[in-house]
Amino acid sequence: MEVRNFLQAGYRLLEWTLMHVEIKRPTKTSAVLTVTADKNELEDVRRDVLQKLGKDVKVAGFRPGKAPAEMVEKQLNQQLYQQEFVEEAVQRLYPNAAKEQNLRPIDRPDISLKSFVPFNDLTFEAKVDVLGEVKLPDYKKIKMERKTAKVTKKDIEEVIENLRTQSAEKKSVKRAAKNGDQVMIDFNGKDKDGKAIKGADGKDYPLMLGSNTFIPGFEENLVGKKPEEETTFDVTFPKDYGVSSLAGEKVTFTVTIKDVKEVVKPELDDTFAKSVGPVESVDQLRSDIEKELKTEKQRQADTAFESELVRKITKDTKMDVPQALIDDQVERMMQELKQNLTYRGQTIQEFLEAKGVSEEEYKKQELAKEAEERVKASIVLSEIAEKENIQITPEELEIRLQMLKGQYKDPQMQEELNKPESRHNIASRMLSEKTVAQLAAFAAKS
Repeated sequence: MEVRNFLQAGYRLLEWTLMHVEIKRPTKTSAVLTVTADKNELEDVRRDVLQKLGKDVKVAGFRPGKAPAEMVEKQLNQQLYQQEFVEEAVQRLYPNAAKEQNLRPIDRPDISLKSFVPFNDLTFEAKVDVLGEVKLPDYKKIKMERKTAKVTKKDIEEVIENLRTQSAEKKSVKRAAKNGDQVMIDFNGKDKDGKAIKGADGKDYPLMLGSNTFIPGFEENLVGKKPEEETTFDVTFPKDYGVSSLAGEKVTFTVTIKDVKEVVKPELDDTFAKSVGPVESVDQLRSDIEKELKTEKQRQADTAFESELVRKITKDTKMDVPQALIDDQVERMMQELKQNLTYRGQTIQEFLEAKGVSEEEYKKQELAKEAEERVKASIVLSEIAEKENIQITPEELEIRLQMLKGQYKDPQMQEELNKPESRHNIASRMLSEKTVAQLAAFAAKS
């Protein structure tokens, strides 16, 4: 969101000083402008509109566009002429009226015509949501310690064990299942009334016992069970479980063990190391893993540092945010969720049913607060970028675009990146990144 650039995006700015502007502020985030202009101020508009429409008017004895204005004016459809005139006048007058009143609109205004004496006097009202005053804290004095990522031997060994598990050979066995085995299961869950719970069922599901990837208590109930054996047991979902309708609830699961596979991991030797990476030995594999983990952990630490810094500055900033901005952000977040669910093969209806809420309840309970925080952070970064004169040069934008085009070979995606809207969004994201980097430099403890 680029609040400060809104006016320039939609309207031509001309320096008009003679119009009369009255302003009312129903709330801190809204304004009503009443703009009045007389014949002297409107003459340039009339002349320009007449020239624009006159290009297609044929006047006997004159070539198109060469007839005197007075003759062309008589030939025009007067209704169209006046309509074009009013629209052009509003587009010229409104942004200058907003600028004169030091307003920062966040959207296009709701315009209503109050009076119009053709080409002599015009009065219109513009209702618009605006960004209120933003009072930033002294962000240059905020100091925070940036953490240095550390990688332990345990971290490295966990990655190695995961690699061994991925490369493991799995053999079906007839014995009872034990931790470390992979079981193929069918399962379904029912509530206390014996009704099936949507989303608490599955078929031919591969589960590694001891992996702790299922609800606490679920995997333990499968240890000791043999192939083709059915078992029923109760599991209480954690109180902080993601699906609110199941959080803290006791569910009865019926599970059929369809197959038990013994997982035989490869020996941890140089042969194994060569099979999983461009290395010659286990020591080199450990060294590569350590480097990769440190890079990733440092990236996560830096992201956490920057996010906390922006949160702190945002929290200490005093501002009034128009509800319309928050509502728009909620809708964007909802659209992103729907797209992500589609990629995972799930519908929004299934998702909401699993959570036990309606779409409006989900927006209000799950998205509204985060949306408000995102909007406020965006405003804060925009204000700081302007204050610190942080900008993205055309060269910087072009380099980023070329990098993105190198990542996406799909012609449709390439075309998408060339669209003005995409370029604007990428530039906005780059500006935020640059601003956050500057804030991180300010915050770094010396």
